[in-house]
Amino acid sequence: MSETPQPAAQSAEATTQVTSEVTIWSLEQTSPADLRPAAVPEGDLRIVRSEVVLPEFSRFLYSAVGGDIHWTDRLGMSYAQWQEALERPGAETWVAYENGTPAGYVELDPQDDGVVEIMYFGLIPAFRGRRIGGHLLSYGVARAWDLAERWPDRPATKRVWLH
Repeated sequence: MSETPQPAAQSAEATTQVTSEVTIWSLEQTSPADLRPAAVPEGDLRIVRSEVVLPEFSRFLYSAVGGDIHWTDRLGMSYAQWQEALERPGAETWVAYENGTPAGYVELDPQDDGVVEIMYFGLIPAFRGRRIGGHLLSYGVARAWDLAERWPDRPATKRVWLH
């Protein structure tokens, strides 16, 4: 006599979901004159545009910066999806290096009608609290405002925003 297999009973632990309340803030500038640059930190800090599209490097930055704060939206992306996201005309990644070591990054995402989003921004945990973040964000916003100088087919930037 055969019996129809029954699905295994789920324990209460397996069905419990943890949720967190999240507040999302959006900030914008509508003129380059709105930028009030942060002080440049002391020491050997350089901010360099990553000009060679390398999904491996971008995934490293994304994971290193966002791992402890639960960035997950890109973790499931394939190599081809990373490549496609990074090769969009006008997309740029600016990397902060302290003493030759990656400290954080800003990723610019150009949108329609002269809008540029600061898509990702942050520091690797070991570099937080060292007055690098404000300078990196200021630098990234300035590069968003002058994006069309590097990408002549893009319209001049009219708005920079982040969330």
